[in-house]
Amino acid sequence: MAEFTQKRIIRKTELEWFLSQIKPHPSPKAHLEQYTIPETAAAGMLYIAAYANDDIIGKNVLDLGCGTGRLALGAAFLGAQYVVGVDIDRAPITNASENSKRLGFKTTVQWLVGDIDAVRGKFDTVLQNPPFGVQKRTADRSFLKKGLEISSRVYSLHNHPSTDKALIKQLKSSNDSLLQIAPSPFIKRFVENHDGSVKAVYAMLMTIPRMFSFHTKAKHTFIADLYVIERNR
Repeated sequence: MAEFTQKRIIRKTELEWFLSQIKPHPSPKAHLEQYTIPETAAAGMLYIAAYANDDIIGKNVLDLGCGTGRLALGAAFLGAQYVVGVDIDRAPITNASENSKRLGFKTTVQWLVGDIDAVRGKFDTVLQNPPFGVQKRTADRSFLKKGLEISSRVYSLHNHPSTDKALIKQLKSSNDSLLQIAPSPFIKRFVENHDGSVKAVYAMLMTIPRMFSFHTKAKHTFIADLYVIERNR
């Protein structure tokens, strides 16, 4: 697969297929909440960024906490000019580098091992699937802060604040598999306190398999909220 700037609209099913070719995390760690974003959720997130808001094609994109590179490589596949993926854990970065070589994006994407606080520079767009704060409360806040420091547009996934069975039912019956909702007042306030504005929030279903000993089910389906955030100028 050659590296290129995408000129045509990629079908979502084609994007999902591409994302499914990316090998998962070889040794996920519970304390870092290293769950690979499902290809359906990643495709939905990338589709909104690329085709609803024109924040991917021809842009410089940063994937914070990139894991094995699903969002970063998806952005490259859709036609990002340049992509950087950053993760604190060397193992998934090694896997991400192998994924990028195998899929033909060796020079489009640069992979860095390090804490997000070490990231410098400016990017057009930040994509992130940060820790939801299950293991460490408010762990996602540092990702939001960093994203707003270095980019004018941030796409960030967060845990839905409640178990909403009615919303889950709506999402399962929705053709688009996502619904626009109101933001959490806590995240909205945090964003505004860091010179940003929440432009939209989309609820989507995510399903993860049993990965750790404390998981009691073969798979777990839950709501994740995609925040589209803009830095105030």
